[in-house]
Amino acid sequence: MKAKTISIALIFTLFLSGCVVYSFYPLYTKDNLFANNILTGNWLDEDGTQWFFKHPEIGGKGEVKTDSLSYVLKVIEKDSVESEFAIHIIKLGGHYFLDFYLNDFLGDEDLSLASFHSIPVHTFAKLTVAGNKLQINWFDQGWLEDLITENKIRIRHEKNDDFVLLTAKPRELQKFVIKYSDSKEAFKEGMNIVLTRQK
Repeated sequence: MKAKTISIALIFTLFLSGCVVYSFYPLYTKDNLFANNILTGNWLDEDGTQWFFKHPEIGGKGEVKTDSLSYVLKVIEKDSVESEFAIHIIKLGGHYFLDFYLNDFLGDEDLSLASFHSIPVHTFAKLTVAGNKLQINWFDQGWLEDLITENKIRIRHEKNDDFVLLTAKPRELQKFVIKYSDSKEAFKEGMNIVLTRQK
């Protein structure tokens, strides 16, 4: 799949397409996380989809605090379809990276047989911050498959006819990300999004 800006016209497909790298484990560990407001606010992609990043609230009644180490991302498309993700941001090798995990993968209602055969996974992307814009680039699944097939990389994974699922633990994933963070080939055919901050 050629690099393109996705409208998130079903951002759910991000986890089911062949254009991103899937991981069973997250990219981060607790000691990688840091308090920040880099993503906080309302953003718009080039197709008019709204992205709302905010810190989640924690604690009981009267003791509500904000968890500034993570984000809740709500994506609202033009047709009002909503998706909600848990987002974590870490810095590796001089670059920011985002870990995406779909919160409402199964939803609370209308469960079907297909729902029970769908397992949420993590994906991760390189983040570039430039003024009022965010550039998000996901690693390409095809590129990863080629590396594994050609024995150019050793990383724990499972592979079937459709895709590769990384099963490496966070520390191993981080070494992988750092090694290829400046590789143009790693992102050449992957998904990418440009977000503009809304006032």
